Formats: sequence, C-alpha cells, structure tokens
Amino acid sequence: MKNEMQLQFTALSQNESFARVTVAAFVAQLDPNMDELTEIKTVVSEAVTNAIIHGYNNDPSGTVFISVKIEDSFIELEIKDEGSGILDIEEARQPLFTTKPELERSGMGFTIMENFMDEIDVHSELGIGTTIRLRKHLAKSQMLCN
Repeated sequence: MKNEMQLQFTALSQNESFARVTVAAFVAQLDPNMDELTEIKTVVSEAVTNAIIHGYNNDPSGTVFISVKIEDSFIELEIKDEGSGILDIEEARQPLFTTKPELERSGMGFTIMENFMDEIDVHSELGIGTTIRLRKHLAKSQMLCN
C-alpha cells in the first residue's frame, strides 16, 4: 500500500498537539502497536516544537510543513520550517545541547528522534530553514503485508 498526506499550519505551540494527533490518525491505517504509535507522536511533537521555538523563535507568522508517506510497512515523515536554520547540526544533535536554556529546554529533541526512528536526516541552511526527514519500519505492518 502507498499513501501520503501533507499538512501545514501556523507556527503556534497550540498546533503541536494538532500535528501529533493528525499524523497518528494517518499512520493508524497501518495498525501500529501502541509503542510505535507513541514513538511517532513523540517524534512529531519534538520536531514541531523545535520548528516553532528554534526555527521561528515563537513568531506565529511562520508556517510548519509536514508530509507523511506510507509505503508497505515504512513511514517517512518530513517536518520543515522556513525559519532561522541551525548553525551547527552536529552540535544541535548532541544530547542536552540547547540554544534556549532560559526556556528550560532539555536539549533532548534530536536524541529522542534518533532513538525512536530508524533513520533521521537533518538539512538546514541559515536564514532558509530546516528540514527533518525521518523513517520508521513498523513491525506488525510487515506481517500484514506478507
């Protein structure tokens, strides 16, 4: 089975839960187990929150873009912003690194994404924005496809 969806919304923190639930509802057609669904929702939350807080600096004039592709037992997520970009991607991916310590940010967003997904690719350009591509294989879906 191949299916995809696209979503865009204003960079407001209230929309993080909307994004998480919408992606989960779309992915539910593959009948993921609860752990897989929780991991996907958490990853979406982390990426969207990063876009809003770090990419747009909580400026609601920005837009967050999400695309989800399903093919067989694989899910591909892309979360994109057109915000400030990341100065040093490798540094940003280090556990506990944050550029917003005053907001009590834990600096674990990329670490969580890396642990919950099979693949993660981060592309960012200063002043252009950041695109995070994530891929996950769902175990139960593999059994359904055979």
